[in-house]
Amino acid sequence: MAATAASSFSAAAAAAARRSSPSHLRLLARRHLPFSSTVSFSAAAPPAAAASFGWEDALRVAADDRRGDESDLSGYFRKVDTCNRGMDKKGEFVEFMVEDQVVGYIHQGFVEHLRDFHDVFTIASGSNGNNNVEHVTLHSSLRTPDERTNAVGSVIRSLGDLIPGIRNELFPITSSYGMPVYFSLERAAAPFFGIKAYGVHMNGYVEKESQKFLWIAKRSDTKQTFPGMLDHLVAGGLPYGISCEENVIKECEEEAGIPRSISSNATSVGAISYMDIEGFRYKRDVLFCYDLKLPPDFVPNNEDGEVDSFRLIPVPHAANIIRRTHFFKPNCNLVIIDFLFRHGYINPDYLGYLKLLQSLRRGVAEGGSLSMELWMDSSSLILYLFFFWKTGDSTGFEYEHK
Repeated sequence: MAATAASSFSAAAAAAARRSSPSHLRLLARRHLPFSSTVSFSAAAPPAAAASFGWEDALRVAADDRRGDESDLSGYFRKVDTCNRGMDKKGEFVEFMVEDQVVGYIHQGFVEHLRDFHDVFTIASGSNGNNNVEHVTLHSSLRTPDERTNAVGSVIRSLGDLIPGIRNELFPITSSYGMPVYFSLERAAAPFFGIKAYGVHMNGYVEKESQKFLWIAKRSDTKQTFPGMLDHLVAGGLPYGISCEENVIKECEEEAGIPRSISSNATSVGAISYMDIEGFRYKRDVLFCYDLKLPPDFVPNNEDGEVDSFRLIPVPHAANIIRRTHFFKPNCNLVIIDFLFRHGYINPDYLGYLKLLQSLRRGVAEGGSLSMELWMDSSSLILYLFFFWKTGDSTGFEYEHK
């Protein structure tokens, strides 16, 4: 039935509806789309242009020890900032609520695209008579997760290429990680609803002669997002119905050909997070980080066609690539910087050490409201409490709220 739904609303029909502009045409098109517990979407937008560098370029930069000082953290800060843009635009978003819980944030401009779908979304305006949107909720008639998933899914289909990069992969919507699931949402739509999305990234490393090396992947040029860029050995979104551990094992097999007998030894080492606003999109991502020490003679082999090739690189060389180039997929930079902290490659005596450490978890706060996110991020509080517990003194804590 899902396939019938997708084919009955072709990309051409969607484009024609948008060109003729009256929003009721989209509404009419939506009403002819049958609901299905398996949500399928129209074709995704064409992939971005592939990165123009090759391994030769990356390895040349990596091995060049003549430039810069390893204690200079400015290159790392720039990569963190790349994942945390547009925070001055938070006021343009309103809360998206389900069962009186804040689950996301929607740009006021994007809310206008949802107004016709009054049997799916309820848009609450100001109580003082103005037309300012206060928050958005799901219609009270949508009582079960399946009903909500299907209804919101049909809206996304109707919006067509307003939401590009459809993956046909559902993310669970909760108030915070591990809490009951209110409904599931197409992964590509998550930033448009300001949903907190979760993923797993794994550092696959090798030790040889007292030196550590990282396995680095180069993404396929046909990948829809960040084609041709450098990536982790293993990484992936965390879809509905699978644990972090099982997702790591699954991705290890698909992306690098790592058997369960090895991947089951991957160790959970924490999480990084970031918040990025661009136009109507509010990305609030949390990446659970894993380390896996691999046998020295292990060679990865991609199984799903999403990786072009792999290289084993000394950890300091990977650090050089991060500091000096934009070759890595942006969020991979943060996970590898976290690895550098934990494995002693970033020294506490380096200027900005604590500030960089806390910046890796700007979006980790769970639940709450937008006003709380504007007040402070929980990573700063966690670091403060840890520092005070260890030293009994708060005067030396480097805190700068942004």
